[in-house]
Amino acid sequence: MGVAEDFKNFRSNYLIPADKISSISYRYKRITKQLNKDFWDTDSETEHSLYVGSYGRDTAAKGISDLDIGFRLPYALYAQYNDYQSNGQSALLQAVKKSIQNTYSTSESFGDGQVVVINFDDGIKFEILPSFDNTSDTWTFPNANSGGSWKTCNPRAEIDAIARRNGDTNHNLKNLCRMMRVWKDANNVPIPGMLIDTLAYQFIETWAHRDKSYLYHDFLVRDFLSHLSTQDENKESWRAPGSGALVYRKGIFEHKARSAYLRACEAIEHEGKSQSYSARQKWREIFGTTYPA
Repeated sequence: MGVAEDFKNFRSNYLIPADKISSISYRYKRITKQLNKDFWDTDSETEHSLYVGSYGRDTAAKGISDLDIGFRLPYALYAQYNDYQSNGQSALLQAVKKSIQNTYSTSESFGDGQVVVINFDDGIKFEILPSFDNTSDTWTFPNANSGGSWKTCNPRAEIDAIARRNGDTNHNLKNLCRMMRVWKDANNVPIPGMLIDTLAYQFIETWAHRDKSYLYHDFLVRDFLSHLSTQDENKESWRAPGSGALVYRKGIFEHKARSAYLRACEAIEHEGKSQSYSARQKWREIFGTTYPA
């Protein structure tokens, strides 16, 4: 097998398997139907609900453990809970939690400051963000921390920005984001998924081979790892694509990116000498066993 075939097979390995997608969809629809029943008086399994986070941006990979859902509530509820003398945001989260427990009464479900969290026994965690639509296409959502407040976000803008640039780069952006999640998980790299997406979005805009196929994925990985490794370690935040929201670092990821970059250079050197087995072993040092042997 050549480089292109190896990275095609790698993609097959890192995509979320069909059975997990089916399980996510089943739970998503049950949660949405229950919330619609309690807050909108409908039985819809899809209305007022949206996948957000990495799954919504379609940048998640096989090892996904967190599933984010935004659920839009009637504006009258904002007025109701905003009138509370203290922490109406916490009361709103409790109301959403109570609704979800009508469907998943045996799952651990609790308010977590801004979301209601459900932990399932297969290791998947659903986080439901109650929200209200604004005329600017942003969302207002509750923050129960520090006495309660309202915050805004714009996940639709982030989803749209990633999708547009992915289309402009022959689908390489989303593949890069997924590959970097595999690297992150295999090496315990302290970098949030949203920061991977943000830096990949910025990087690929001017990358010389952004419109090429799998044959260039070895260069794509090498060059992006170099880009990660040269970030300013003192920089604390970046602007998310589309929304412009601040995305914060969790720790120093640059050193592990540098190490992986050097491994990628070695892998490409082996490929140039037709040493396919040695090249694959180097890629597996970066990506773990998800990369084909």
